[in-house]
Amino acid sequence: MSLISLNLPKSDGNFQDHQTLGNLVGHSDTLAISQAARAFYGLTVVVTPDTRTALRLEKALPQFAGLPVQLFPDWETLPYDNFSPHQDIISARLSALFELQQGRQQILLLPINTLMQKVCPPNYLANNVLLIKKGDRFSIQKLRLQLENAGYRAVEQVLEYGEYAVRGSILDLFPMGAEEPFRLDFFDDEIDSIRTFDVDNQRTKTEIAEINLLPAHEFPTDSNGIEHFRAKFREKFGEIRREPEHIYQQVSKGILNAGIEYWQPLFFEEMASLFDYFPAQTLFITFADIQQKAEQFHQDTQNRYESHRVDPMRPLLPPSDLWFAIDEVNRWLKGYPRLTITSEKIRKSAAKMNANVANLPDIAIQSSAKEPFSAFQQFRQKFDGNILFSVESEGRRETLLDLLAPLGVKPKQVNSLDEAQGLPFSLIISPLDQGFVVETGGHGTRPYDDELNTNGENDNNYVGAGPVPARNLAIICETDLLGERVQTRREKNRKAVNPDTLIRNLAELKIGQAVVHLENGVGRYGGLTVLDAGGIKAEYLVLHYANDAKLYVPVASLHLISRYIGGADETAPLHKLGSEAWAKTRQKAAEKIRDVAAELLDVYAKRESQTGFAFAYDKAEFDQFSATFPYEETDDQKIAINAVISDMCQAKAMDRLVCGDVGFGKTEVAIRATFLAVMNHKQVVILAPTTLLAQQHYENFKDRFANYPVNVEVLSRFKTAKEQKTILQNVAEGKVDILVGTHKLLQDDVAFRDLGLLVIDEEHRFGVRQKEKIKQLRANVDILTLTATPIPRTLNMALNGMRDLSIIASPPARRLLIKTFVRQSDEMVIREAILREILRGGQVYYLHNDVATIENCAEKLAELVPEARIVIGHGQMRERELERVMSDFYHQRFNLLVCSTIIETGIDVPTANTIIIERADKFGLAQLHQLRGRVGRSHHQAYAYMLTPHPKTLTKDAEQRLEAMSTIDNLGAGFALATHDLEIRGAGELLGSEQSGQIESIGFSLYMDLLENAVKALQEGREPSLDEITQHQAEIELRVPALLPDDYLPDVNMRLSFYKRIASSENLQSLNDLKVELIDRFGLLPEATKNLFAITQLRLSAQTLGIKKIDAGIHGGYLEFKPTAQPDPMKFIALIQKQPAVYSFEGAVKFKFRLALEDNRKRLEFVENLLREVVGG
Repeated sequence: MSLISLNLPKSDGNFQDHQTLGNLVGHSDTLAISQAARAFYGLTVVVTPDTRTALRLEKALPQFAGLPVQLFPDWETLPYDNFSPHQDIISARLSALFELQQGRQQILLLPINTLMQKVCPPNYLANNVLLIKKGDRFSIQKLRLQLENAGYRAVEQVLEYGEYAVRGSILDLFPMGAEEPFRLDFFDDEIDSIRTFDVDNQRTKTEIAEINLLPAHEFPTDSNGIEHFRAKFREKFGEIRREPEHIYQQVSKGILNAGIEYWQPLFFEEMASLFDYFPAQTLFITFADIQQKAEQFHQDTQNRYESHRVDPMRPLLPPSDLWFAIDEVNRWLKGYPRLTITSEKIRKSAAKMNANVANLPDIAIQSSAKEPFSAFQQFRQKFDGNILFSVESEGRRETLLDLLAPLGVKPKQVNSLDEAQGLPFSLIISPLDQGFVVETGGHGTRPYDDELNTNGENDNNYVGAGPVPARNLAIICETDLLGERVQTRREKNRKAVNPDTLIRNLAELKIGQAVVHLENGVGRYGGLTVLDAGGIKAEYLVLHYANDAKLYVPVASLHLISRYIGGADETAPLHKLGSEAWAKTRQKAAEKIRDVAAELLDVYAKRESQTGFAFAYDKAEFDQFSATFPYEETDDQKIAINAVISDMCQAKAMDRLVCGDVGFGKTEVAIRATFLAVMNHKQVVILAPTTLLAQQHYENFKDRFANYPVNVEVLSRFKTAKEQKTILQNVAEGKVDILVGTHKLLQDDVAFRDLGLLVIDEEHRFGVRQKEKIKQLRANVDILTLTATPIPRTLNMALNGMRDLSIIASPPARRLLIKTFVRQSDEMVIREAILREILRGGQVYYLHNDVATIENCAEKLAELVPEARIVIGHGQMRERELERVMSDFYHQRFNLLVCSTIIETGIDVPTANTIIIERADKFGLAQLHQLRGRVGRSHHQAYAYMLTPHPKTLTKDAEQRLEAMSTIDNLGAGFALATHDLEIRGAGELLGSEQSGQIESIGFSLYMDLLENAVKALQEGREPSLDEITQHQAEIELRVPALLPDDYLPDVNMRLSFYKRIASSENLQSLNDLKVELIDRFGLLPEATKNLFAITQLRLSAQTLGIKKIDAGIHGGYLEFKPTAQPDPMKFIALIQKQPAVYSFEGAVKFKFRLALEDNRKRLEFVENLLREVVGG
């Protein structure tokens, strides 16, 4: 189906046509690329300005083009990084090169910097792919040899790409380019079966007939390849250094250092270009801004080469050995037909035209307006054509269908654009999130096809004027209707929850654990059970109280339940049902909490009265700097950055704490804040706890500000006395914009000309005097503190109003979970773990926390793993000696660091991705989490081994800690682990003794609820009331089944978690997001689950109306209002006058209705409509 009018470039002998298509507004570039690729028989190569655009098209194109779409990704490392690309990326690149050699019609997506990259020659891949079929005759030994030559690593258990393992007649391997690993079962020398298997549980899945075995690297690693590297290296760099950590010596031993890809040309006689893989019949579609991006990339590469070529152990190849110049790429492009696309309007000529596309008008739903859908309805009436709705998931589809149903719009779901042809309303699940209108009535019939108007404006919104042919198409995304990116809004809602939300979650609740019921006190969880009351099935939470009493709590009331956190389950108080003890305990705690709340408000008032500098914000300038960040920001990062910028632009001094797990991007938040400060001609200080960390920050900041007239300096022991004196003088004169250093920067002899921002990394590691100095600065300088310490440690600080708090809990893209193994100490486990890491060019931390025997430990490891280069580091070394050790380890002069807990808060070593912790049972949970966080800082799979003595010798606490470490596997788990720390160690140690008594009596979650309520009440000038907590939710009894059936969601803990989240929803948006999540994860909602959501929605509506209870059965029911409620009496009188036989008042607070409501669905709909009537909606 051709919708967009475009002139395909022609290929005619030596003449290669170059056409340009403008005005591709919204995401209509997806449609234009699809049409061009389908019309052109051959390979279509789409060159994007960046990886982000390529990833967007990779998701959207398959449904619109109906062709295979392959992404040839960038390495996603910065030029000359000393760590290697993610194995998934190497796999995808090899797979794409292999597919190109098959000559199929497909679309290949690649960012411009990838097109500039030199790649392995085509004959390397053609000669090194092995086809393995069921029934082939192979000896396992021969296959092992071929795998070794292809660069695959032998391991005990296959976990990631490029590994294989042999056990008897079984061979497991994970080939590059495959989606899953394979298990080959041999019978003598014949392959009897080939099956896929699951990496996590190692169980086999599906039987298949054959596999293609691609090499494990983009360069040969067999003996011939290594000899070629050695010869070319000597030819390139001359005399070779003898140090074992030198790159030449490492590769000679078969160890491929992290970042080895930047020496790839040495493995080949000559590198190739991607153009060597493209057939003659290739169409290029290029984005208009690739030239500018390519020039910027060339400049960045040159800068990084100059700044990184200083390491004598890693002599670098010049950029010209690794990348082609853009002029060379442009010359090759002239040999192919080419279509350039842009969203801008262009002046027409023979080779240039504007697409018959227009922006959608503003059709967003205005939820607060009397007619929320009026803009959309007007568009529908004017628009003469078909409408295709686009949503991002099945859950969003259900939401949109519910939204459109009252308008009589019932779109049919389609899987492709072709299926939508001729349908007035259709719906597709697609990642498109910017809609547009395509006018198929021929080119030049709309105003936007004319030359640019006199103002040079792109005034091309669809207005519905003039005769419009009937086959126009409007693609409307959910975001067009809801006015903002749905995902972003969901993230905002998620972040609006208090930081302790994780603590309140019931997902990990186990039978026998203590919980708090708001009205009945502390009991023990006894599981979920389904009860049948009058034919209506409902699920209940069973709680056990003192004297063997049981309480059945309806799942709709789970907002009253929270986990008891404040001490061990065994010591938790167990209350007696119906006694006064709980009410007294709760009242006593509330009174104490009221005093805490008053103190908080006093602190808030003092903070608000402090004045600071209001920074000026230039959005265009800031966005330009932000674009130089080489990775995509996570949602949490964006929220934290926005919060910091908002703080800095106010006249009040900023004091914000950014808390996030290690490696989650806190530094980038500080870099953005620093940019805003220096652009306002203010000086910035970056304070780090150690000299090495200061040096690392200095290099990061220097790198990010390389293209700006910003002077970055570091003050540390690595500078001579003369250099330090010069730096301090320049600081005082305002010649230094950013100064990085340790606590020495707080000394009195350090004077600033105009200090505007202080960034503190891990403040809790500074001494008392330094903290006092920081406190003095707080009065008039904006302060940004970064910490990876889990929240409860800093909870008082953040919750008592001293600081604003931002949490970064979501990991960067492609960050993998750290695989954590709890193992009894064993030499073979240790050797396997160390070898797995160093043979892939990585480094290992071996934690032996006994300085007296650490030398002996290192000697034993040298015997066990002679391949390792070992160095020792511990806290009793002289500071300079320890710094030298850590610096040598960072620069990969050693690959095994035997150390004490001194590494707990050290520098980032991206190539260190395995940590082995001896006697892990002796460490606390927070400390284990910090130690584990030393690894997993890059794209590589990281491993943590917790070694223990025999399991029978472990204490119960140690067992709990180690179980928590191995089971909490979500990235950003610091907060969840901190709650375990609260459970195991009690609240006193972590939160302070004064408040801990109240927490232990009523539990942490209820304590937080009462504190929040008390602060809010005092702010509004009234005394806090317990009733606000205990009576704020309406009771709903409709006698309909309302539950999550176990055949829909079998996991009990997961069910419990969702029940709690549904019952605790505070608004319709969060409730709807939960509905979407359930549908996306488990499928369409069963009837009983729809009822559960409907009842929860009724409860939210009832709260706003002041309704205490809604009761409805087969013969009618009533609404009961709170005595303080103030409903509009005229609405009720109107209903009574209209149907006096149905409606009536009973006393002052009950509104009754009498009618037959035998059908469950009708009963629900009746109550929904009744509430709408009395609200006036």
